[in-house]
Amino acid sequence: MRKLLVFAPLILFGTAGIYLFTYFMRVGSENAFQSSLLPELIGFCLEGFFLVGLFSLIQRRNERDRKFELRQSLRGALREILSHIDIALLEENAEPALTETIDKDPQFVRILYLKLHNGELGLNSMLNIKQAAERNLSTMHDLIPVAAQLSADHMRWWLAIAESVRHLSESTDKSSVNYASLKFLKHLGEFDQLSF
Repeated sequence: MRKLLVFAPLILFGTAGIYLFTYFMRVGSENAFQSSLLPELIGFCLEGFFLVGLFSLIQRRNERDRKFELRQSLRGALREILSHIDIALLEENAEPALTETIDKDPQFVRILYLKLHNGELGLNSMLNIKQAAERNLSTMHDLIPVAAQLSADHMRWWLAIAESVRHLSESTDKSSVNYASLKFLKHLGEFDQLSF
């Protein structure tokens, strides 16, 4: 619906300009009224077409940039939990992921999910992940309105992520920590797939 509202003025100005231009070319300059007013109308329609189009593109780009920044702030709130999961699943002699990879790369979340699905967490790693979840739980709830600014789907998946972090923070045994961590990564993967 929003795209229709953006493109409706463009279509209106564009078709009016084309119609007036073809009419002017067909009829020619029969009298002074048509020869002076018709080119002005064509110019007005073309200016409207380009100005509305230009301003619409600028507005859409600014909105997309703002939503990208909001999304990055949401992903940044998950950095500590993701980095603890990454460290827990590191192979021997491997380096932890860079902060930029943790914040921006959706493939990173898929890789962690597959590693965790096929492996297990150590006890110290579980404790670190659980403590990180406890520290970040209130921040996750505070960021729900930010997720709602992106879209209803973003908010829905952010609530699912927050719920999995709550389960992670309340986990008391190995299987529940593994299960909550898998749910967290799965919900985050779904969140990353959403467009805005």
